[in-house]
Amino acid sequence: MSILTALQLLPLIGALVVGILPASNAKLVKQVALGFSLLVTLVSIVMAISFDRGNSALQFTEVRTWISAFNINYAVGVDGMALVLILMTTILVPIVFLAGWNESENGRWNVKVFYILLLILETMMIGVFAATDVFLFYVIFEAMLLPVYFLIGGYGSGERAAAAMKFLLYSLFGGLLMLASVIGLYIISTNQGGATFDIARLSELTIDSATQNWLFLGFFIAFAIKAPLWPFHTWLPTAAKSATAGTSTLLLGVLDKVGTYGMIRFCMSFFPDATKTFTPAIITLAVISILYGAFLAIGQKDINSLIAFTSISHFGFITLGIFALTSQSLTGAIFYMVNHGFSTAALFLTAGWMIKRRGSTQIADFGGLQRVAPVLAWSFFLAGMSALALPGLSSFVSEFLVLVGSYAKYPVAAILGTLGIILAALYVLLAVQRALHGETPAPSAGISDLNLREKIAIAPVIAVLVLLGFYPKPALEVINPTTKTVMINAGVSDPVAKVAK
Repeated sequence: MSILTALQLLPLIGALVVGILPASNAKLVKQVALGFSLLVTLVSIVMAISFDRGNSALQFTEVRTWISAFNINYAVGVDGMALVLILMTTILVPIVFLAGWNESENGRWNVKVFYILLLILETMMIGVFAATDVFLFYVIFEAMLLPVYFLIGGYGSGERAAAAMKFLLYSLFGGLLMLASVIGLYIISTNQGGATFDIARLSELTIDSATQNWLFLGFFIAFAIKAPLWPFHTWLPTAAKSATAGTSTLLLGVLDKVGTYGMIRFCMSFFPDATKTFTPAIITLAVISILYGAFLAIGQKDINSLIAFTSISHFGFITLGIFALTSQSLTGAIFYMVNHGFSTAALFLTAGWMIKRRGSTQIADFGGLQRVAPVLAWSFFLAGMSALALPGLSSFVSEFLVLVGSYAKYPVAAILGTLGIILAALYVLLAVQRALHGETPAPSAGISDLNLREKIAIAPVIAVLVLLGFYPKPALEVINPTTKTVMINAGVSDPVAKVAK
């Protein structure tokens, strides 16, 4: 058994154990769920330590026959990109458990159901990044919708049922388009020597340009909805506003990365000609996402909506880095996925604590927070600085790589993207000024600072943002070999530098 399989089985075992515990003992349920999530984190760290950084091939592979009639296999393996995303996932899950210790208290169902859903979701998040069989990827891609749907609809607030349904319908629509393309690839592989869903073999198929274009669109639209990229983004603000802080952290911090991960893993590898054909249009969408998300974030009064629109802007940067088709921009995009996961976690978790203490989601209602809860205020401040890519924090490194790499081929897009950084400073600093400074609205006596559990939860997130900001080398060393392989498979290369005579 591959360590990847063990990594997926552990949360499932945890869900089964939680399922047999008495629902009346909520504390025990939470402790057991947290214990299993920490065990998963430990195993993922062992896997990361064992990973050969200089090897661009898939590692920890395992292939077992699943549906032999259609040559569908349970096939898993990781390269540098999948490794860093799985590691990010397994670190964030126990943090979400610890930070949102009481999130399940007022839900439609009991505490057991909440943690069973989260543990099942963790299995799927690991599996979707590890899958090397396209059909297996598709099944997990679609199955992930169910636990998220129930987490939003069962434990969220406000118009949670409508938000959950909107999320589900958008994602199902994208999934159906991808299924059509998956079937198309299967038929083509059948006509070219043997039916397969294996990623490596599918990337070697000979597909005419017109067919590539249609199959590319099926995958890309599904991933653009998941990401989300403008104009496929409209489900996100509603979902982020209704979901709990922990669910929002996993939704934007991890699940949405499946979209940008899929663009690299499938769109670029399977359809290199179509990638080049649609690149100008996608670059345009990416720039619109950067500016649109930033402009709308400036005017938000609800703190969850603010974070949602900042993420739309950030996913524009990631998409720009992917389709600029340079090694610098692609490395920056992959690194950006990781950094955005931790940055979003810091924002949503601190915002969740602020909302819980104040009983409001309105930014103006948190005025003067720094005077009554300084540790919470400073945590939110650092999270905001990470969102605007302040030098010294990890987001700066990835954003810098994306813009520098994009400028080499698309200078206008890179310059417009830089405007997004200026707007980011505006919406973050305005939110910080309104929430942390100024007059403290009455009553303020009930607003307490972070307790020990909350400090322990937020500390590793901030530590990662700072450490990778000053020393990104370990992550970049893992990512770079994958970048080279993707560039080769996509048939693209870096532009040749012009030397002045």
